[in-house]
Amino acid sequence: MVGAPPDSLQLPLPYPVFCRASVRRAIGDIARLAAPSHRVAVISDTVVARLHADAIVAQFPAESTRLFTIPPGEQEKTRARWAELTDAMLAWGAGRDTTVVAVGGGVIGDLAGFVASTFMRGLPVIQVPTTLLAMVDASVGGKTAVDTPFGKNLVGAFHNPAAVIIDPEVLVTLPDDVLRSGLAEMIKHGVIADAPYFDAVLSFADLVRDQGASAPDFVATITTLISGSVRIKAEVVAEDTREGGLRQILNFGHTIAHAVERVLNFELLHGDAVAIGMVAEAHIAEAIGLARTGLSVAIADAVGRAGLPSRLPAGISLDDIIAATHGDKKARTGAARYALPRGIGEMEAAEGKWAVAVPDDVVKSALSPRG
Repeated sequence: MVGAPPDSLQLPLPYPVFCRASVRRAIGDIARLAAPSHRVAVISDTVVARLHADAIVAQFPAESTRLFTIPPGEQEKTRARWAELTDAMLAWGAGRDTTVVAVGGGVIGDLAGFVASTFMRGLPVIQVPTTLLAMVDASVGGKTAVDTPFGKNLVGAFHNPAAVIIDPEVLVTLPDDVLRSGLAEMIKHGVIADAPYFDAVLSFADLVRDQGASAPDFVATITTLISGSVRIKAEVVAEDTREGGLRQILNFGHTIAHAVERVLNFELLHGDAVAIGMVAEAHIAEAIGLARTGLSVAIADAVGRAGLPSRLPAGISLDDIIAATHGDKKARTGAARYALPRGIGEMEAAEGKWAVAVPDDVVKSALSPRG
């Protein structure tokens, strides 16, 4: 970013991204510079709010700041919650002189970002991700959305944040399974763009799997890795801001993942679903002759080292998964399309489309249990 603040990451984005320990204590100062406003609407969920909201709200004037909360969980990322939040903000008196501060995981980032993108035709939003997955994925890139009964993220808007503020210290409050879930997106970034980064994530994944945030040098190491993931995503997004081509590589693993989440009523952590999706989609890439033999084994080993699943849960219907893939937002003329790797660090360009239509029988075979 040209003219970025000196302590922000140097990225090809039109907004600053801060990633360092304790930066959460400067949220108020950063917001006043990046998105000066009269009112501040802090949006969080009830669990995150108990841990972090008071300290963040206290950084803004009490008389012009309000905390809005929703229950936690993907099932809350709906048009109904969007309507409740926008109505509550209107009742409070929020206007175009309001900045939204989104404090939470990917659900809050997506939902609060969508609120900001639509409220009075657009308010600035400061993204403050509190999960590893949101830090390396949802908070950067400007995609906002809510889910519908037909699939994830099908109603939304592109709306860049005014700033992203990542404080890896807050990760010590996460349950171990939620922390591990974030490793899936980091592994994905290595697969799609950077083999050395893939290796760096794996070298730390074992420790996170076994010791969580108690791993030696956790904050320092995870800060470096988060910065690496953000750099990879920023470089992709800068080339394709509206997901018309290259940006589709960020969807590796996600066509299957979103289908699995929908079939399981969002009861599976997103990172776990992405881990399953990456392994299945690597099998697809091998089956249609794009990927080198052994890629799916390497990715399955990677997600296993991170303590993530590589196979579908027992009892799930493959036909239901296949049907759900056709509702994915990347589908065209009824066909499911997949961003597929050729190898670690290399994606199939598909003549500039960066996504490949795959027959359902090939997908079903890739999802079938293996010995």
